[in-house]
Amino acid sequence: MRLRDLLDRLTSVRPGDLFKSKEEFDLTEGSIGWPLFYLSLPIVITNLLQTAYNLADTFWLGQYSTEALAAISFAFPMVFLLISLGMGLSVAGSVLVAQYTGAGEPDKASYAASQTVTFAIVGSLLLGAFGYYLVDDFLAFLGADAAILPLAAGYMQIVSLGLVFMFGFFVFIALMRGYGDTITPMLVMLGTVVLNIALDPFLIFGWGPFPEMGIEGAAIATVFSRGLAMLVGLGIMLGTTRGVSIAIADMRPDLSYLRRLLRIGLPASVEGTGRALSVNLLLFIVAGFPNAVVAAFGVGIRVFSVIFLPAIAVGRGVETLTGQNIGAGNEDRAARTNDFAAVAMFAVLSAAAVVIWFTAADIVAIFTDDPAVIPVGAAFLQTVAPTFGFTGVMRAYSGGFRGAGRTLTAAAIAIFTQAVVRLPLAWVGADMFGTDGLFAAFVVSNIVGGTIAFVWFRRGTWRDVDLTDDPTADVSVIEDDPAVDD
Repeated sequence: MRLRDLLDRLTSVRPGDLFKSKEEFDLTEGSIGWPLFYLSLPIVITNLLQTAYNLADTFWLGQYSTEALAAISFAFPMVFLLISLGMGLSVAGSVLVAQYTGAGEPDKASYAASQTVTFAIVGSLLLGAFGYYLVDDFLAFLGADAAILPLAAGYMQIVSLGLVFMFGFFVFIALMRGYGDTITPMLVMLGTVVLNIALDPFLIFGWGPFPEMGIEGAAIATVFSRGLAMLVGLGIMLGTTRGVSIAIADMRPDLSYLRRLLRIGLPASVEGTGRALSVNLLLFIVAGFPNAVVAAFGVGIRVFSVIFLPAIAVGRGVETLTGQNIGAGNEDRAARTNDFAAVAMFAVLSAAAVVIWFTAADIVAIFTDDPAVIPVGAAFLQTVAPTFGFTGVMRAYSGGFRGAGRTLTAAAIAIFTQAVVRLPLAWVGADMFGTDGLFAAFVVSNIVGGTIAFVWFRRGTWRDVDLTDDPTADVSVIEDDPAVDD
């Protein structure tokens, strides 16, 4: 289906038709645009709701104090880093579930999901301990000053203690997405986001019976809400027939299966960690500027996280569609899916860039009324906006690489874009041209990332693997495993 055909159908769709379950459409046959829309729209909303956690913290802490707003600018990238270190397991689980589902192997999909949950819990507990004990040194290394460091550290220590709850829900989202169900995670997320937004002002400002806890109150609200989401998600996978299922008996640690998850997941962790580290290292550069610039940078990054939600969601949708179609032996359909998504995201994000350009100052003013922060944040958004479409292209094709099991390719593109292009340019640019040089680094890296992803996908190397005959050919292989046949 062409983009114009999809837009024509959207103009005539009824509200009740927006969300369909996996049983109502086939990801391996028929048109491409409409199934991708059904799969991606709930992901967009889920990611928007997830971002609402951070936006709510940013908004209320911006009203609390500029120091708290600057502190959260340091804390958020570290949260992203800790989660990214372990998210490779969820990507591996999602890819395996998608490929097994496309191949018509539900028992193997269930086993993959069960093992993913087990090792994700273990990994998040270890990462949480790491984050709790090293947070002060890490933030000091990034350059947080004396007024900001204790605030950011207090937030991060609470989040580290609750990392298992936060990460557990992300795994639930990934596994359900691999199966093709993106609606259930969206509905669960909706309830917990409402709870978080309601709790934030009570715990931050000390409304009602609660003491004033400032930035630590925001952390408690987030951990509590996401913990509830994790418990609901586990209950759905254990106790219902909706989406992929897990079984207690299959959750006994299987070290041979862990090796498979790691082969697929480690490059995905490198990709996510590389993105997170780049933001943290950018903060090392930004810390050399006044606190107003640090706060403006934090607001800009949060706004980008919202603007790029469609691209991230479509990339995840492409990941699922690619995985299921490869499992079903439909590689040409997987290729068409990637191309369609890349064109659609370039168009959508370019249109969003126009809106951002004209409303940048008003958007920043939503988060803070500090007159020193608003113009810097607006300049950041206006400088980067014209390159939003290239980010959409990169996200779309990266999703296809992951769905094919080529997680190392997706990681290589991300690392090159962030570490080889963006960081050095930001370092030199900030030193020579101040904030203009810093912002220009985003422009160049976005263009380079989108171009490389397009060219690399066109090479077609992701097609080179036989998914059933040679178990050692690639990490995307669906091989016969005695453990999942018992």
